[in-house]
Amino acid sequence: MTFMSRILGLVRDIVFARFIGSEAGADAFFVAFKIPNFLRRLFAEGAFAQAFVPVLSEYRSNGSHAAVKELINAVAGCLGSALFVLTVFACVASPLVAWLFAPGFAGDALKFALVSDMIRITFPYLMLISLTGFAGAILNSYDRFAIPAITPVFLNITLIFAALVASNWFAVPVMALAWGVFAAGCIQLVFQLPFLVRMHLLPVPSLDFQHPGVKRVLTLMVPALFGVSVSQINLLLDTVLASFLPTGSVSWLYYSDRLAELPLGVFGVAIATVILPSLSRQHAGVNSEKFSATLNWSLRMVLLIALPSTLALLLLASPILTTLFMYGKTTAQDIAMSTASLQAYAVGLTAFMLIKVLAPGFYARQDMKTPVRIGIIAMVANMVLNLAFVLPLYYYCNLGHVGLALATSVSALLNAWLLFKGLRAKQVLTLDSEWLRHGGRMLLANIAMAAVLLAGLTMAPSWHELSWLMRAMNLALLCCAGLFAYIAVLTLTGLRLRHLRNH
Repeated sequence: MTFMSRILGLVRDIVFARFIGSEAGADAFFVAFKIPNFLRRLFAEGAFAQAFVPVLSEYRSNGSHAAVKELINAVAGCLGSALFVLTVFACVASPLVAWLFAPGFAGDALKFALVSDMIRITFPYLMLISLTGFAGAILNSYDRFAIPAITPVFLNITLIFAALVASNWFAVPVMALAWGVFAAGCIQLVFQLPFLVRMHLLPVPSLDFQHPGVKRVLTLMVPALFGVSVSQINLLLDTVLASFLPTGSVSWLYYSDRLAELPLGVFGVAIATVILPSLSRQHAGVNSEKFSATLNWSLRMVLLIALPSTLALLLLASPILTTLFMYGKTTAQDIAMSTASLQAYAVGLTAFMLIKVLAPGFYARQDMKTPVRIGIIAMVANMVLNLAFVLPLYYYCNLGHVGLALATSVSALLNAWLLFKGLRAKQVLTLDSEWLRHGGRMLLANIAMAAVLLAGLTMAPSWHELSWLMRAMNLALLCCAGLFAYIAVLTLTGLRLRHLRNH
């Protein structure tokens, strides 16, 4: 289900590239969409889920259905009221929000007014999608993973419709995308409610900040807001700094980030979503051996996907971007700029994915202090690296946006390493005997895949000169050849399907 939603997200971005390219209106929309989307990740995939799911799992394990329902009602009331106040403030003060998140746009009155207007339309998406994330967290806690995973499909379908059809109804076509974001938030929330009704867990909101469960969620959530979302905060800082760079920088970063996030979203987020309820129950049941085994399994699964994905994006960045996005308003210059930032993001892809599965190891144990401390270190490192990378790259080769992506990747590597060391130091993660064999298999398989891809690239014609069909066929052939080499070497070195199961 996650794979389906991410593929549709890729189709959505192809439509965006064709119809809005990287012009000023595109930059304005991507900022207006990124603000609530960033906050959504804090709630739907980040801090709220990490804080709420362990508490809900504990209530489910140790309490009655009535106690669980009371907790859900109280959290719904408190979360909903806080989001409503924040949404009203942001809509009223949209120029201030625009200035905070894209101060570089202030020098362009038209672009600044456009992003301010779109924020008023897109910001309510935060409230709607956060409540959707709340409903999804309940479903995930009861091992109903498919419904929350398929829900983002409605966002992608709605935005594709807005770009292809509804844009003709507006004097400023890009405004259709802003209204599409709002409509998608409503659709996604309504879609999940019937499934909560079937479980007899549909919230009846009650404003009770004194509820013990709400207090615990808030206590866990405040530090988790920072600790689990450092990589997203770094990406948002990229947007803020990119607003000072030449027009197109925000869009170049958006397209490259979306491709880097495809494996992250399909596998990293999916595995993290599945293991958090399991780890929470294992911690509540004091099963430390199973807890460590689950972490070992999740790390092996992530590396099995992350390492070849990183290599493939580094080697195939230009062919992928050309095949997917070089149509309509997207130029060869846009592709070249996006290629450079995609390769910079690819450097940190494995780290981004590891963070998704290492952080739950702390949050399932309700340990918020360690990832927050690590997050602060990574955040400071990202800020320092931004200054170290962006200015030289901007002034000497006009690639300031690449410096932003590279700084984010390096800080993610630091973040992942410190999280790993922290779990090892607390003795909740003990590497098992499978790692030596598994590591050897992956090394050989990745070398074989890289060799096949490099050989294929030397024989490929100039991608810019090919038709869409020939680009797609050549890219598909390259990807299939690389995938075949990777799987073949893994199989020849002894990997079997039973090794991929979490026993």
